[in-house]
Amino acid sequence: MTTRHLALFAAMTTLALAGCGGESDPRPQGGAVTGDVTVLAAASLTESFTRIGEDFEAANPGVRVVFSFAGSSALANQIDQGAPADVFASASPANMTTVVDAGNGDGNPRVFVRNQLVIAVPDGNPDGVSGLTDLTRPDVKVALCAEQVPCGAAARRALDTAGLRLTPVTLEQDVKAALSKVRLGEVDAALVYRTDARAADDDVDGIDFPESGGAINDYPIVVLRNAPNKPAARAFVDHVLSGPGQAVLTAAGFQAP
Repeated sequence: MTTRHLALFAAMTTLALAGCGGESDPRPQGGAVTGDVTVLAAASLTESFTRIGEDFEAANPGVRVVFSFAGSSALANQIDQGAPADVFASASPANMTTVVDAGNGDGNPRVFVRNQLVIAVPDGNPDGVSGLTDLTRPDVKVALCAEQVPCGAAARRALDTAGLRLTPVTLEQDVKAALSKVRLGEVDAALVYRTDARAADDDVDGIDFPESGGAINDYPIVVLRNAPNKPAARAFVDHVLSGPGQAVLTAAGFQAP
């Protein structure tokens, strides 16, 4: 073999090795994703995203999904202060906007579900609450989310639509905390998402009220700009938007966007 042929053979061998995933190509083979993917998600997504995370891990054995659930405003602040995370799922566009405007989103957020408020009362509705007006009764203790939290902002819109003013006995930092006050018997009612009332069906009843129709929250999701594991982050978002992901969310009581 001539010197020229040897050089050509060496070059072709190098290219072939690179294409086979040698040390110079750290990408997983077959389009698979691996490693941890950290998802910061609104508290109201706890049950459905936990299920979606399990399904995603089953479909991608090399991945571990790590969740942090809290109020969307608190999560947005964490992201803007540099907390390491891969995905943000917010319970309102307003909190997502703060993240995107700070330059911390990678691409455009996608609205993946919507959610609507109900009045959560103890199982059996002992105080006979049937609508928002009943929450203004002096004998009814009410919990609301703080207004900077999406469920609190939605509650304010619903109350404004009804032309009502009420003084809650507590303002909570996420919807799970407001619901917990009802479950523990510390309040007689709370304005929470339909999905949360459904998840706590054995302990509370969820009462629909017409004003909630004007206070529906869109839920956007985005991969974060500084995501440590962008391939897995993008794959997780794709799974949330997929048919199986949407089926889990619909079963939990979320509405299609």
